Formats: sequence, C-alpha cells, structure tokens
Amino acid sequence: MQIYNKLVRDKIPEIIKSNGEEPITRILTDEEYKVELEKKLNEEYQEVLNATGKDRIEELADMLEIIKYLAKLENSTLEEVIATSEEKSSKRGAFESKIFLEKVLKK
Repeated sequence: MQIYNKLVRDKIPEIIKSNGEEPITRILTDEEYKVELEKKLNEEYQEVLNATGKDRIEELADMLEIIKYLAKLENSTLEEVIATSEEKSSKRGAFESKIFLEKVLKK
C-alpha cells in the first residue's frame, strides 16, 4: 500500500485500476479543492524548477492546467487570465528585457 493524499487528474483512478490495483478516493469539498489546487500548484512549481527541455514544458503545462481550475473557482477562465496578463504587459511591460531593479534612490 502506498499513501498519496493528494489531488490527481481525473483519469488516474482508471489508470490505477488498469494496472490491477485499487485506488481509494473521495470527492473534495470546494474549500478542500481550492487548498489542494494551491498545494498542487506549488508542487508543479518545484517540478518546473528542477526540469529542463521537454520535461520543463510538460511541467509548465501541468501548471497551466492547475491555473485553469483556480481561475474557474474565481468564476473566470484561463483565457481571461491570459487576457489579463496581456493587458498588464501592455500597461507595465513584460519580462522580455531581463531588467533587474537593484534599488531606487530618493530625489
């Protein structure tokens, strides 16, 4: 027996069954779901930091999936998150120029 106690993708229980094992699951409340999505986002963030190349792209895709459902909990969509990102980039710039602010001197 292996204990996971974490949010998993919808088809994981079926995959476990197809491997001849029995998954023990439950459906989370909305509040639990939000907390677990946030934990999963942090988990995926750590995996992004440790990955490179194609693996990093896969981990970034996992983060996007989690962001999509966090947005849904806020009655929004991934598309709205992306539009907001583009709006912020237009108003305040993006991160393309690699600017690192060291300090601001008072006049």
